[in-house]
Amino acid sequence: MNKPFPYTIDNKRYHTWNYHLHRKFGCKVFKVALNAGFTCPNIDGARGTGGCTYCLGGSGDFAGDPADSILAQFEEIKTMMHKKWADAKYIPYFQAHTNTYAPADVLRERFEPVLPLDGVVGISIATRADCLADDALEYLSELNRRTYLIVELGLQTIFDSTGEKINRCHSYAEFLEGYGKLKERGINVCVHLIDGLPGETKEMMLESAAAVAKLKPHCVKLHLLHVLKGTKIAEQYLNGEFDVLTLGEYADIIVSQLELFPPETVIQRVTGDGGRNTLIAPKWSLKKFVVMNEIDKLMVKRDTYQGAKYKE
Repeated sequence: MNKPFPYTIDNKRYHTWNYHLHRKFGCKVFKVALNAGFTCPNIDGARGTGGCTYCLGGSGDFAGDPADSILAQFEEIKTMMHKKWADAKYIPYFQAHTNTYAPADVLRERFEPVLPLDGVVGISIATRADCLADDALEYLSELNRRTYLIVELGLQTIFDSTGEKINRCHSYAEFLEGYGKLKERGINVCVHLIDGLPGETKEMMLESAAAVAKLKPHCVKLHLLHVLKGTKIAEQYLNGEFDVLTLGEYADIIVSQLELFPPETVIQRVTGDGGRNTLIAPKWSLKKFVVMNEIDKLMVKRDTYQGAKYKE
C-alpha cells in the first residue's frame, strides 16, 4: 500500500521536521535552545516598549540561562535532551529575543563557540525581519556557506491590524523585505505563524498561511496562541476581550493551513509548548500528543494531506 504523503517516515500526512532531519543527516537531530542575551527593538524603545503582548521571556521559555555562558547553556540543555534521545546530533537554536539585533562582531562572538562542538550539524537563529543589517546579512551568508543555517522569522500574521494589537512593531511589508534579503542570499528561512490571535478569524489565519505558502519558505512553524501569566495578552484575556480556540477549532485550522503549503515546505511545528506553571489558557494545549493526534486523525478523516490545495 502506498503512503498517502511522500515526505514521511511515520505515516504523517505532512512534511515533518523529524523526517527532513533524518533524510539530511541520517539520524535523530534535536535543537538545543540557547539564550544569548539579546533584546528586541520593541522592548528597548527603538521601535516600541513592552515587547509582543503574548511574549514572556523573549519567546525563549525553554532556552538556557543567559547568566551562563553559551557553552555552559549548550552542555546543560544537551544533557537534559539526551535523556529523551540518547543517540542524536544537535542544532544550536538561538531562540530568545532577536538574535541578529547587534553588530556582526557581536553575533560572531555569540554564535561561533558552538559551531565546532562534536555532533553539531548546523545552527538556527531566531530574529525579526526588520533586524537584518547589511553586516549581519554578510555574516549570515558566511555561516550559510559553512554550515546548515536556518534563520527563523517571527511573522505571526500578515495582517498589520493584528500586528498593532500584539505590539509587533513591524509591518508585513517590512517582513517581505527582510525575507527577500535572506532568500536572495540562498539562506533557509523558517516563518512562524500564530493561530488564535485576538480578533482573527479562521479566514484570516488561512489567508496568512496562503500568503506565506506562496513564498515557498524552507520551513514553517504553526503555533497556537498561549496565554501566559505575566503577559499583556493575559490581562486582555482575563478581562474577556477575546476567546482562545478550542482543540477542535485549532485542529481544523491547522489541517486547512497544511493543505495550503507546498509539499516540499518542512513543517517544524503544528503546536507549541506552554509552560505548565505559566499557562493560563488553553489548558488542553498541555497535552501535546493529544493535539498532534487530533490533527492526524482529522487529516485521515478528510483524506487530505499537505499541499492538497496548494496553488503555484
